[in-house]
Amino acid sequence: MENTSIWTQIAASWNDFKRDIHRQWGKLTENDLQHIRGQRDILLGKLQRIYGMSRDEANQQIVNWEQRFKG
Repeated sequence: MENTSIWTQIAASWNDFKRDIHRQWGKLTENDLQHIRGQRDILLGKLQRIYGMSRDEANQQIVNWEQRFKG
């Protein structure tokens, strides 16, 4: 599954995926998760801001997380 397809699925089933995202990145608040609503670019920005990650580091963490949904 390519990146775009993964995030289309995530956005469509956001209530299911947001729990998994919160388990992965526990500093994200409910408000953060509501703001993200399955949008990868917003998640990327939140990880940079909340965790103090570089853009590359945040992107790599998201890529690693996405690997679970590729088959």
